[in-house]
Parts: sequence; C-alpha cells; structure tokens
Amino acid sequence: MSRYGRVVLKLSGEALAGASGSGVDPGRLAHLSDEVLAVHDLGVQVAVVVGGGNYFRGRMADGWGIGRAEADNIGMLGTVMNALMLRGALTGRTDADIRVMTAIPMQSVAEPFIRLRAISHLAQGRIVILAGGIGQPYVTTDYPSVQRALELEADALLVAKRDIDAVYDKDPNVHADAVRFDRLTYDDAVRRGIRVMDTSAFVLAGEQELTMHVFDVAREGLMRRICEGEDLGTLITTGVSHEVTR
Repeated sequence: MSRYGRVVLKLSGEALAGASGSGVDPGRLAHLSDEVLAVHDLGVQVAVVVGGGNYFRGRMADGWGIGRAEADNIGMLGTVMNALMLRGALTGRTDADIRVMTAIPMQSVAEPFIRLRAISHLAQGRIVILAGGIGQPYVTTDYPSVQRALELEADALLVAKRDIDAVYDKDPNVHADAVRFDRLTYDDAVRRGIRVMDTSAFVLAGEQELTMHVFDVAREGLMRRICEGEDLGTLITTGVSHEVTR
C-alpha cells in the first residue's frame, strides 16, 4: 500500500554513470530500472525526469569554447539519450508500456510533452520518462523536475542523489561536523544556501507546497519504502526543520 498515488522521480545523469562519472554504466542502469519498477509494482503512477550531466553540462561550455546556450542544447540531447536507454532497460524488464516524452520535438524517437497526454499515460498505468528539460537553455533539470511534478499533479517529487543519503548543510565527505537534516523547509533550504537543488526549484516547490524527498538512489528498495510511508533521507516541505548532527 502506498501513501502516494503519483510521483515524479528526478534522476540525474550522474546516477546512470559508472565510476568515471560519464556515459552509462549497465549495472547502474539495471539497478535504477529495478527501483522504478519496484515503485510501479505498488500501483503508483511514475514519471521520471532524467538529466544529461553524464554526457555534457552547460557549465563545461568555457572549457570547450562553446557558448552556454549551445552547450545547454547539447545537454538536452544528452537527456534524450538517457531517456531512451532507460526506456530500453525498463522494456526488457516489464510488460508495462513505457513512454518517452520530450520538451523539444523529436517525433521519430519520442512523443512531444503534452501535459494532458502525459497525465492520461500515467492514469493508464504507463511509465512516462520526461527528457529535454523544459526545452530552453540556462535551466538545469532541477527546476523542470519541480515544474513537471506540479503540471502532472504529482503527490511528491523524489530526488534521487548519487552516493549521498540525505541533505546536509555542507559536504559530509569533506566536513566531519556536517549537519544532516531529516526534515527541512524550503525557506530554510534557501536561507542556508543548500545546494542539493537550484534555488529557483526550491522557491517554486515551496510556493506550491510540493512534498519532496531527497535520498540515495544507490540503496536498494529505498524509493519503494519512501512510497510505502517511511521518511528516509530528507523530507522537504513547508513544515518544520529537524537537524541531526552527523
């Protein structure tokens, strides 16, 4: 039994990459596919917003001598490649229908993102993978993940991080005194300069009172347990923050 009927999973490109941080690692792709299906098998409607940082990031533009807008367009194409890889892996593991929808027209490989069509897919039990961000440069996939969760009327946004189990006030791998948050408010996240997501994403989510869970996607079964009712990782809402010293 799930506490959520519909969720959006925000999956970074790095979560798909191997030790090098680039490309797609078959083991990680298989693991992530199994995690998505574990939630879908609960009867939860699942949409996935996938990033492309394992291929190219806008902030890499200067090193390549490429303008930022052009670099972001390249990054958006990276999200489409990841979406197609994820669809392929999911299709090999389930009889469920998997749809890829993009914010930029790519009719030969995916459907254009149309809000009501995406909602219809979800209502019919299909898994929807959303690529291309919002189709515009100068925007990471953080903001689009919040926007899509709101557009699709999701009950929660699940933010899958790679190799970090919660939100901290600073990098726990560097600072032994890092403070871990079991719960956090959007106002506190902005005030403290928490960098787990873009500030603009926090502001929009807070304004619309979207429930957000930040967790380590590498831990098996964690996403399903969150949907079943456990507050694992960090829960971000408009409520009260709770600090836990590491």
